[in-house]
Amino acid sequence: MYTVSQLNSEIHDLLETGFSPIWLEGEISNFRHHTSGHMYFTLKDESAEIDAVMFSDLNELLEFDPNDGQKVLAFGQVTLYEKRGKYQIEVQQMKPAGIGKLQLEFEKLKARLQAEGLFDPDIKKPIPRFPERIAIVTSAEAAALRDMLKIISQRYPAVEVLVFPAKVQGEGAAQEIAHSIRSANLYHQTLKPIDTMIVGRGGGSLEDLWAFNEEPVARALFDSHIPTISAVGHEVDVTIADFVADLRAPTPTAAAQLAVPDAHEILLILHETYRRLVRTQKLHFDQCRMRLELILRSRGLHRPIERMREHQQSLDHLEDLLGRNTKQKLHNTHERAHTLLQRLESLNPAKVLQRGFSIVETSEGKPVKSAKQVAVGDHVKVTLHHGRLICDVKAKEEDSYGTQTRKGA
Repeated sequence: MYTVSQLNSEIHDLLETGFSPIWLEGEISNFRHHTSGHMYFTLKDESAEIDAVMFSDLNELLEFDPNDGQKVLAFGQVTLYEKRGKYQIEVQQMKPAGIGKLQLEFEKLKARLQAEGLFDPDIKKPIPRFPERIAIVTSAEAAALRDMLKIISQRYPAVEVLVFPAKVQGEGAAQEIAHSIRSANLYHQTLKPIDTMIVGRGGGSLEDLWAFNEEPVARALFDSHIPTISAVGHEVDVTIADFVADLRAPTPTAAAQLAVPDAHEILLILHETYRRLVRTQKLHFDQCRMRLELILRSRGLHRPIERMREHQQSLDHLEDLLGRNTKQKLHNTHERAHTLLQRLESLNPAKVLQRGFSIVETSEGKPVKSAKQVAVGDHVKVTLHHGRLICDVKAKEEDSYGTQTRKGA
């Protein structure tokens, strides 16, 4: 009877003695560079796979950086990891053997979509800084979803989050992801606007992440009216979705941080803005107070009552001066009017008649200024100071420059 340890020990010896070190061709998958420096990965072909390990003292000599999807030639010893009962190859040397099948498909699709303009940076939409509503396209059971929801809630609890679930690996995953992206856009266009959409999943092998390297997902991202953030795997993982999306996040956690602002930082900014505003207002107030003090110390306000009295005296003086000028002007006007009245009175015909003169008029009422205007026998009217005479001309005398001529009937 064997114990498990004894059995694994014998199998370990059989493998190492039965197989000399060999060259093995395969495609790298599930590559992990441990913090210890050792490299753990899987070598596979179309129908089988084997675990592999390359310890740090050997992988330091590699002339390339191994990645998922690379086809390599690995030289090593087939052995058994006794603790787990799993056989593996301990790689001693490794070199590239050409691009793996998946990597080749990746490069072909990348080149074709790039030529069509799906990666053009000029058409990238900006990610809103203060979103009201966010959509997440990922698996509903994924730990990455829980991490994103937690971070978004902590950073910006005011935002509304909508989850559009989709299978993120395996057969049909690409079609489900593309369908959820279009469903989010339909919601955005018909119900409520969505500011940002995160599309992604947590880490995994190249095969696990492959749905995000398929054309349906790339087309859906390109057609999206909502700004998109790709969040696929870890920082070292690069997918076609990363090139098409408006913004690439190295991880789903980073995508959540890029999608929303930090409310705490906003509060700090607002607090600092408030402090600057208070300082500015205080400075303005101090300047106004200094100007007021200068005005209060000015001559115009130093003794306001005395200044007011000075102006009152000036007003009194102006009032007296105006009164005197007005009286003088009235007196002069009165004297002039009196003089004109006297002159007018001296020309009054009544005054002339009062002195013994008279006015002679023809029967038609025309003033008689010369004897030539009437003939002997004409009737004339003579106006005296008191009364009027109607006379007939019996004779007339014409005076011509001192020569008198008498005419009579």
